[in-house]
Amino acid sequence: MYDIIIKNGTYFDGSKFCEKKANVAIKNGAIVEVRESPFNDSDAKEVIDAKDRWVTPGFLEIHSHYDAEVIVAPALKESVRHGVTSIALGSCSISMINSDPEDCSDLFTRVEAVPREVVLPVLEKMKVWNDAKGYRAFYEKHPLGPNICSFIGHSDIRVASMGIKRATSNLKPTETEMQSMEKMLEQALDNGCLGLSMMTTKLDKMDGDRAWSQPLPSTFASWWEFKRLFKILRRRNAILQGAPDAVKKVNVFGFLWQAHGLFRRPMKVTMLTALDLKSNPFLPTITLVSGWIANKILRADYRWQTLPAPFTIHLEGLNVNAFEEFETGALLRDMKDESEIYKKINEPEFRKEFKKHVSEIFTVGLWHRDLSDGWITDCPDKSLIGMNFKEVGQSLGTDAVDTYFDLATKYKNKLRWKTSYTSDRLDVMHKLIASPSTHIGFGDSGAHVRQLALYNFPLRLLKYVRDADLKGKPFISNAKAVNKLTADLADWFGLDAGYIRKGDRADIAIINPEGLTDEIDEVCEAPMQGFAMDRLVKRNDDAVDATIINGKIVYRKGGRFSDDFGKNRIYGKFLENRLITN
Repeated sequence: MYDIIIKNGTYFDGSKFCEKKANVAIKNGAIVEVRESPFNDSDAKEVIDAKDRWVTPGFLEIHSHYDAEVIVAPALKESVRHGVTSIALGSCSISMINSDPEDCSDLFTRVEAVPREVVLPVLEKMKVWNDAKGYRAFYEKHPLGPNICSFIGHSDIRVASMGIKRATSNLKPTETEMQSMEKMLEQALDNGCLGLSMMTTKLDKMDGDRAWSQPLPSTFASWWEFKRLFKILRRRNAILQGAPDAVKKVNVFGFLWQAHGLFRRPMKVTMLTALDLKSNPFLPTITLVSGWIANKILRADYRWQTLPAPFTIHLEGLNVNAFEEFETGALLRDMKDESEIYKKINEPEFRKEFKKHVSEIFTVGLWHRDLSDGWITDCPDKSLIGMNFKEVGQSLGTDAVDTYFDLATKYKNKLRWKTSYTSDRLDVMHKLIASPSTHIGFGDSGAHVRQLALYNFPLRLLKYVRDADLKGKPFISNAKAVNKLTADLADWFGLDAGYIRKGDRADIAIINPEGLTDEIDEVCEAPMQGFAMDRLVKRNDDAVDATIINGKIVYRKGGRFSDDFGKNRIYGKFLENRLITN
């Protein structure tokens, strides 16, 4: 007697070339048989008819910021409803392993735009560990929804070794402090962590009172410190996840060189991020060429993370992370007192300087700084909805910056607007998705709750592929697309995931390709479990019929989850990097 039979589906095993009609049998959490001939329906407790559906391995998200949410709401339903069954934590130098609760909160909340007042109490109540062994033990007993894996964050171990004040300064760690960081990294690898995450862009700032508005601790490290840690990663075949300086960008060449495998073992590196930015239309070419050089000439094992979706963010008033990219914008971000912020933007001299910085072309980072591409989505004055700030200004006789500041002063956070950092060049998106030098799986889930993380990124990628196929201009096969979301990641990160073959763990997504419609990009608000607040999400419930984790159906079309999902320890597990060596 099988637990589940999935019949009549188009079956993808996770490899690059498998797409065929097949039937799948599941028992005791594993795939026990895959065959083209039908099973007897009476031989299973439950039968799923997957006619006209794709039966794929569960998708992997290898870049999330669920570190706080998973502690209090381990089902992580917003990802699971989109077919995601395995999720990586600890990205961007921010993990919650070694530092104390307040330090972890201050590292996390401002950078990831999750309110400190909801995160800190959770950590103070539930963070009972202070090392990697305790971290692993907590998740072994936690009622996980999807599987999780984790990096250890460089900012985390730097604060735990040096203290938050020294860690956010230009002081070089003492030899004792450096050895402490090395020991924490070794312990994390011993306990199954993927590797080390780090950060060099100084745009991400600290929360709290002790180091308010200081860049993340990882950004203060010298190459001497990085190399000491990289030596461990290379020796143990662990992974470096990082980000080059978003403004200066030149240090990316340092990471390319650190990754090389000329006469030595390469260091596995996955870096942020390959995007078709409006601010830098040459970036996709640069990232793809650099990836080719790193892997083919320098014999590295190097990947760029890419987002298979338009990078459109939703903003409220003056709450704009991208302001960190230039001097006057950063000045606003550094102010805690809201009244002082609004006072500042109405000073004529400040506006003059702000306009100067916005118009500079050599300091442009992620944001294109074009307020004619800032579109009002909600406002007490409903007549403004659907207009951009330049259009509103033309009707008022003011320029776009003055218009934006005037509206923000009048309506504050009730002024809601959106902008897209990326272009809509389909050919470029197709190249980024298809490249062997890119990793899919950058969703940023759990972060930027009012600005929109991309919880449904796997479906968006499949939509790109299907749309191109329907137009008669395919750029990648369905099997290779599924592989990019599953086994390609699992193999590189050393995870027991990404496949559905006989003997594999039964983590499965059942996709309705007819449901990959334009509604996949529609934005709505939904409750954020555990935090008593709403977040912005994209949902299209026609695209996923079911998500299966550990051989159990946890989600069914229409938002129906198993009653004990996230409450019972029978679903997800902590996944180790199985490629780590001693």
